[in-house]
Amino acid sequence: MFVRAGEAVAVTEKDVGTAGAGEVRRLPPVRGFAQWPETGSPKEAGKALRSSVPRGAHAALDLDAARPDAVEAVEASNRGRIPGLAPLRVGRMAATPFAFLRGSAGLMAYDLARTPMTRIAAQICGDAHAANFGLYGDARGGLVIDLNDFDETVQGPWEWDLKRLVTSLVLAGREAGADEDTCRTAAHDAAGAYRRTMRLLAKLPVLDAWNAIADEELVSHADAHDLLGTLEQISEKARANTSGRFAAKSTEQTGDGGRRFVDAPPVLRRVPDPEAAAVAASLEPYLDTLPEDRLPLLARYAVHDVAFRVVGTGSVGTRSYVVLLLDHRGESLVLQVKEARPSALLPHLATAGFEVPKVTHEGRRVVQGQKRMQVVSDILLGWTSVEGLPFQVRQFRNRKGSVDPAALTADQVDDYARMTGALLARAHSHSADPRLVAGYCGKNEELDEAMASFAVAYADRTEADHAELVAAIRAGRVPAERGV
Repeated sequence: MFVRAGEAVAVTEKDVGTAGAGEVRRLPPVRGFAQWPETGSPKEAGKALRSSVPRGAHAALDLDAARPDAVEAVEASNRGRIPGLAPLRVGRMAATPFAFLRGSAGLMAYDLARTPMTRIAAQICGDAHAANFGLYGDARGGLVIDLNDFDETVQGPWEWDLKRLVTSLVLAGREAGADEDTCRTAAHDAAGAYRRTMRLLAKLPVLDAWNAIADEELVSHADAHDLLGTLEQISEKARANTSGRFAAKSTEQTGDGGRRFVDAPPVLRRVPDPEAAAVAASLEPYLDTLPEDRLPLLARYAVHDVAFRVVGTGSVGTRSYVVLLLDHRGESLVLQVKEARPSALLPHLATAGFEVPKVTHEGRRVVQGQKRMQVVSDILLGWTSVEGLPFQVRQFRNRKGSVDPAALTADQVDDYARMTGALLARAHSHSADPRLVAGYCGKNEELDEAMASFAVAYADRTEADHAELVAAIRAGRVPAERGV
């Protein structure tokens, strides 16, 4: 039980009194804190939800007759993006069914809003497919493994993230050439790792569970030992994946001793001076979104140049810039200033019975959602606006590395599934009480089996959607182009 926000608590001497020897002091409720002793059991409340939403019910996939077809969904998701980049986005989505899934979070949210849900709310990623996990650097030079894309984040049903993850694992496994049993097992074991990790977190002291870092210990907990060699290789590459290395390859020296970006179409291009000036000016209000102790750090850098850089499959067509900063020694730091569009899940929350939030700034939504889900976040994460449009700001190439799930061997797919399932549970546990979710998920594999069945069914649906898009491209209905 929590005291409602805004509820006044008046404390008087009579209320508090003085506890005698052996007596328990009874303090009045404090706003924002739990009451003691706790009323009710979150675990039992979770168990009780099984009667209204049986765990086996999550296997169901009943598609709505009004469901948009694949081409309609893609065209709708392209609205508001830079028109000239839409064919590139469509071309990337048409590459494989897994790539189609990556670009169709809104279509899947439409379908998920019509599936069984416990109505337990969590801060969800909204796009928790298997390629949106990876390595990144912390402030002390270490590497952390976690979710790393939050463009679609909202408060919503935890099941949506888990169903998107398990479906993506089936599609990635198929693309990697794994047999159907291996793909289904990966989905099953990802759900099992989610369930077991939530149970583990529910048993830990709150502070230990909150600060659980996604590192090599989590890999061990997830029994992902066959993946260790791959992670070590990716870690080595991630340590070299820095702003300095990117700047060295993507910039040239100027006559005044500074540096500027060099065109590298279609991914990187210089922008006109007014556009560059607008982006540079947006960094001033960005500073107001950072903790004050970060300001002396950025004050030691000068802004040198701005360029436009095309981003990943789901974000192609959004406005995204890289900003080159140099310190007094000429060492570089690159910031990414990326447009923050409304979450693709937003139109479907009401259908699912969840409150539709009033978003004042999409960049703020993304940043706050990311901080709610990660234990360690980018120390320069913030938001701003450029000519009236909302943007998020973060470090670019902050020792980032990622696993390509479609390139894993059959024995590694299952390891990766268990690791990502565990990571997702940890991320959800910051906003949803792990005791409540664990109480619902339980000890046996009923939920795991249901999630695996859903994953296979939705993977089949995604392959059909992908085929529709490819046919539309071939028929000339939708323009598409291949690109890097």
